[in-house]
Amino acid sequence: MSSYEWLIGTRHLRSTHRRGFVSFVALMSVSGLMLGVATLVVVLSVMNGFERELRTRMLAVTSHATIAGLDGRLADWQGLQQQVQAAAGVTATAPYVESQALFASGRRMAGATVRGVLPAQERRTSGLAQHLSAGDLADLKPGAYTTILGAALAHELGVGVGDSLILIAPEGSATPTGVVPRIRRFRVAGLFQSGMYEYDRGLALINLEDAQRLFRTGGDVTGLRLAFADPLRAPTLVKDIALSLGAPGYYVNDWTQDHANFFRAIRTEKTMMFLILLTIVAVAAFNIVATLVMIVKEKQTDIAILRTLGAAPRNVLLTFAIQGVLIGLAGTLLGAALGTLLADNLQTLVAGLERLLGTQFLDARVYYMSDLPAYVEGVDVFKVCAVAFLLCVLATIYPAWRAARTAPAEALRHE
Repeated sequence: MSSYEWLIGTRHLRSTHRRGFVSFVALMSVSGLMLGVATLVVVLSVMNGFERELRTRMLAVTSHATIAGLDGRLADWQGLQQQVQAAAGVTATAPYVESQALFASGRRMAGATVRGVLPAQERRTSGLAQHLSAGDLADLKPGAYTTILGAALAHELGVGVGDSLILIAPEGSATPTGVVPRIRRFRVAGLFQSGMYEYDRGLALINLEDAQRLFRTGGDVTGLRLAFADPLRAPTLVKDIALSLGAPGYYVNDWTQDHANFFRAIRTEKTMMFLILLTIVAVAAFNIVATLVMIVKEKQTDIAILRTLGAAPRNVLLTFAIQGVLIGLAGTLLGAALGTLLADNLQTLVAGLERLLGTQFLDARVYYMSDLPAYVEGVDVFKVCAVAFLLCVLATIYPAWRAARTAPAEALRHE
């Protein structure tokens, strides 16, 4: 590249001829491309943040994986727990008893999942203890018949810490007068708020021994909850562990299966949003075509003079290609910077907008969270910038080729 090609290309973009019309059009092209790239970066960051936040909150109240008996019960679970605990990648294990039940408080009733746990072991397998807004897991003492409820479930039942409620087990007891449901009064010992409405509304914790007596499992448990050093490897590790245990066989589950449709939907939406919003970037990129065509039209005389001074068509083409590349590069980099800045401060901006308008954009009962998280991934930013810049380079080909084909005699005929 000769120095004069770079000099002429950049001077055209800074031109103040005819009241700076060329510079204004170039600025609008940069602005449009910048907004398109920034929008795409912000949207992809929100999708990443939503998936990341959903995964984090889910793992705070559920285990990475579970191993249960094929008939829903595990006998001699203590020995099995020792084998699982010794497996590679396992950081903690805990037994649990789980069943559906009905809670009643006065005239209010609500169904929920009841999970019997050992407080000391449960603390190591999940982060639920960090989300307690009242009480402590240690309050779930055997024989005390205490429970820790999700905040939304407690609100629906109209109870708080220290209040009592009735737990009705689905299995009944046969009596001469018919089947009578098993009923037990529990005292609310604590509340938790994980930020996941599904769990805050549908989960209650009780002591493992109380659950065994209430659901009449004897000394058996429903299964074992496992925590891994790397939660992303849970699907593979839990299957390997179950196979290593041998007969009689076990039913395994992991956190990715519990909400597989959610994560699959997020990935699909992220791909579709990328393709849809890419059209905005494409429109902004192809505005460069109009910008360079106008520059070529206005600079016909300059092109002719360059040709008469010995510039080859290749030099002219390169001169105008430089202009398109600079517009694309400026718009892409500014858009990436603006998008990253907006994504990093999105929660603050949304919170301020909600206070200003007096409304809430996200309902936790629908979206599982009430805030709008955003997480910028370098790979996504790179992909957006690469595609946007490639479109800009393609957009410069026709105007630069047209400028190179300018005939000096035709351009100077009326000068």
